[in-house]
Amino acid sequence: MMRYIESAVNLEFDRNLCNGCGMCVNVCPHAVFKLENKRAVLADKGACMECGACAKNCEPKAIRVRAGTGCAAAVLSSRLGKKSACSCDGNSPSCD
Repeated sequence: MMRYIESAVNLEFDRNLCNGCGMCVNVCPHAVFKLENKRAVLADKGACMECGACAKNCEPKAIRVRAGTGCAAAVLSSRLGKKSACSCDGNSPSCD
């Protein structure tokens, strides 16, 4: 599995808002989340590819991710032979 720069991943998770439904665990293609004590926890933030499936399926809005942005998008775009505005140094307009 491809790894990303964990500090550059724009995934945000508020465990206090989590209702324990487990949808993030079910829809994440890279096992970024797991359930512990009936609540989701970040299991592997560096595996996040910023697809946005977790945030779209999180009813209490405990998860935020800007899909298709940041350095993960740049890595995926480069693999597909596309240009990306992100230089992954934080100085590009598309990098946060």
